[in-house]
Order: sequence, then C-alpha cells, then structure tokens
Amino acid sequence: MFQMLVPYLVPAIEISIISAVLYYLLSFFWNTRAMDLALGVVVFLTLFLIVSWLHFPVLQRLMHSFVSVSMIAMLIIFQPELRLALSKLSVKGKKYEKLTEFDRFLEGLTNSVYRFSEKRIGALILLENQDTLDEFATRAIMLNSQFSSELLESLFLSSSPLHDGAVIIRGTTILAAAAILPLADDSSQISRAMGTRHRAALGITQLTDALSIVISEETGKVSIARDGIMTRGVKMDRFKGILRSIFNPPKSEIVAKFSLQEWLKSWKEM
Repeated sequence: MFQMLVPYLVPAIEISIISAVLYYLLSFFWNTRAMDLALGVVVFLTLFLIVSWLHFPVLQRLMHSFVSVSMIAMLIIFQPELRLALSKLSVKGKKYEKLTEFDRFLEGLTNSVYRFSEKRIGALILLENQDTLDEFATRAIMLNSQFSSELLESLFLSSSPLHDGAVIIRGTTILAAAAILPLADDSSQISRAMGTRHRAALGITQLTDALSIVISEETGKVSIARDGIMTRGVKMDRFKGILRSIFNPPKSEIVAKFSLQEWLKSWKEM
C-alpha cells in the first residue's frame, strides 16, 4: 500500500519544500531592493520563454550570455542581503540571541558605567541585594522605572537635578534617584583624592549587603564597595564577573536555596 502511494507522495513533498523556500525568500526580500531584482528576473524569464517559443536564435544566445554574467553580478551586488538571509538560518546565530533579562541588564549597566568613566562623570549606583533599601529610597525621588542605559545616564548629567545623590536599583528596576546615603565612619580606605561620593558608597555597605558602584569625577576610575570593603580601579571584565557572581548565581544554587526554604516552611507547619 505504501509503495503505491510513493509516486504521489514524492511530488507532494517536493512541492511543499519549494513552496516553503519561495515563501521564505519572498517574505525576506519584500519591500527591499532585492525585490526589484526578483521582479526583473520574472520579466526576463517571461521574455526568454517568448523568444524560445518564437525561435529567435540570436536573442537566445544573447540571453544565455547575459545569464552567466548576471549571476556573478547578483552575488556581488546583493552580498549583504544574502549574508543576512543565510545568518537567519544559522543555528549558532539563534543560540546567541537567547539572552536572559539579567544578561541584558548587566550589559546595559556595564556600558553606562564605563561611559561615565570615559567621560569622567561622577556617579553613585547602589544595587540592592537581600537587605531592603526602602528606608533610603522613600526619602529620595521614587522612580520605579524599568532599567535602561539612557535613563540611568540622563540621571547623572550635570544639568539633571537628580545627579547629586545615589541611584538605587532593585533587580532590573531603577527604584529611586537622588538618594542620600550614610557616610563611612572608618575612612581609612578613602584616600584624599576621594570625596563624599566614595564615603557614601562605602558607608552603605557597612550597614547593608548592597553593592555600591562609584565612578570618580576626577580620575574616571570605577570602584566597587561591598561588605565595608572598597575595590578601586575595576576593569570592565572584572566588573561583569563580580556582578554576575553576586546577582546571578548558578541554577544549582538557586534550586538548593529554594529546596531549603521549602523544607523550613514545611517544618514550621508541622
């Protein structure tokens, strides 16, 4: 029975494959300059069929010669469009498109921080961890806005009325701006070149488990403070590594933490 259906199945499969390829090509090249080329090819094929049907030998030879040259020209002229079309079929390309929300946040934050550093724009950014920072956020200007590099950078412009204090970030949300933080009591880690911004960055980490990011207006150096310890002159790769290790733990660690919380909850209910 199956062998009897094979002669009918093969043409059906071939037609389906050809239809899918044509649909992909048309949807990709629609409203682009390559679409004009596709219409030109259709017109050329129509003319070729007419010339063949009327038996014009000279025109047939000219058209054959034109086709051999135009194929090479098409590959050269439309190289960018062809490269983009093939990249969409690439498995590797799709793999790297799947970025997590934290990856996007980290990339945006890193770019902003090191743009501040390059332009020597003073900034103080506070990343909330387990300890809540509502006490400081409520006394600041509440924003509750989704993080974006553009918003963060606009807050620290000298023309902005919010540039003096700290920006508090909770998760991937800019919680508040112009926050006033307590200054460090022990200033042994603060050099003369550092001012109030660095003392505030260190002081809040002596009271909470938050992570402070401070950019020096004088030198442009990026410093990170955590648990009352300040690390100065942090480079971009190390910056990403520190934040990823603190705020994006491995999945196994998250599962273990969740399991422990569930066990404690069930134990209390007993």
